[in-house]
Amino acid sequence: MAKIKLTKNELKSQRDALKRFQRYLPTLQLKKQQLQMEMRKLDLEINKKRQEEKAARSSLASWIHLYSEPIDLSEYVSIQRLKTSRGNIAGVNIPILEDLEFHEDTPDLFETDAWIDQGVDTLKQLMRLRVERQVMEEQHRLLSEELRTTTQRVNLFEKVKIPEAKENIRVIRIFMGDQQTASVARSKIAKGKGA
Repeated sequence: MAKIKLTKNELKSQRDALKRFQRYLPTLQLKKQQLQMEMRKLDLEINKKRQEEKAARSSLASWIHLYSEPIDLSEYVSIQRLKTSRGNIAGVNIPILEDLEFHEDTPDLFETDAWIDQGVDTLKQLMRLRVERQVMEEQHRLLSEELRTTTQRVNLFEKVKIPEAKENIRVIRIFMGDQQTASVARSKIAKGKGA
């Protein structure tokens, strides 16, 4: 604990600091709750996207044996444009997926197998799910960092700053009360000697 001055000015500044801490603490606690709630939602959404990816991959498994030779489907479909914007949750700027456009080359129907179309569609679905999940994971990471910082601030206010200000006010009041009592005693002694 830092050394404090035992004066009226210091008492006033400690009271002002205590009021300020008590005024900001509920805002920080609310922000912390909002961040926790948003992170829980994101966790559910990320798990949902993972399940969708898993389901798409398992649907591939039923006809994947048709690909007896390795085929590179990436030459038929690729991400052409990924458009994101910025959103704000509890003061945190997060990316939001706006649009995802694919560049598609139609397979030559005479030179490729019939199931290539289904493979390309499934690949597009998997790419879309992966990009959506990656954007959500980035949102989660940013919110997680902000939650850590906010939690540290809440703890600082609750466990350090507010108790410290209250203790400083108590110490200054005791000292000033002792000073006032000593002053009254001195004046009574002086009055008794003068009479």
